[in-house]
Amino acid sequence: MISLIEELSRLPGIGAKSAQRLAFHIISLPKDKVQQLAHTIIDAREHISYCERCCTITDDKLCPICKDDARNQHQIMVVEDSRDMAAYERTKEFKGLYHILHGAISPMMGVGPSDIKIKELLERIQKEQIEEVIIATNPNIEGEATAMYVSKLLKPLGIKTTRIAHGVPVGGDLEYVDEVTLSRALQGRREI
Repeated sequence: MISLIEELSRLPGIGAKSAQRLAFHIISLPKDKVQQLAHTIIDAREHISYCERCCTITDDKLCPICKDDARNQHQIMVVEDSRDMAAYERTKEFKGLYHILHGAISPMMGVGPSDIKIKELLERIQKEQIEEVIIATNPNIEGEATAMYVSKLLKPLGIKTTRIAHGVPVGGDLEYVDEVTLSRALQGRREI
C-alpha cells in the first residue's frame, strides 16, 4: 500500500493526501476493474506517439486537429506543450493549426534549441504554405527566450510572426499583479 501511495504521489498535481485517497479507492475496486485500469494505462503508454505534423501527443499518425481540413492551414500557433494547446482549444477561438515545442529554451536547465522541436517547426514551415506563426510560449524568461529565438529564425523567411498579448487577468486586482505583467499590459494596450 505504501509503495502505491508513493507512486501516485509522484504524479503532477497529486499530493500525499490525494495519493492516499486514490490508493484506497483503487484497492477497494473489484480486481477486474483494477486490471482494466492498469491495462488502460499500459495500453495508452504503448500506443501514444507524436503527431507527424504538429508533434502533439496522439494515438494516430496525425492528431484530430491536423486532420481537420476546416482549420486554417496557413496559420500555426507555437506552444510549449500539449497542455497549452488544450487550453487554447477550450477557448474555441483559434481556428488554425499548432506546433508543440515540447519545452522552452533554458540554458540554466541545460535545454538548448536542439532539445526542443524547433527544427521540426522550420521543416514544416518550408513544406507548408504558412502565412502566420503565432508564438504562444509562456510569459517567463524561458518562454521569452524561446519566442525571441524562433522569431529571429523566421524573420529571414518573410513569414508574419506575432506574439500573444500578455496582461492583467480578468477579475484581478492591479495591486497584486507583478511589474512585468503590468508593463506588458501597458505595451499591449488597444483603442476602445
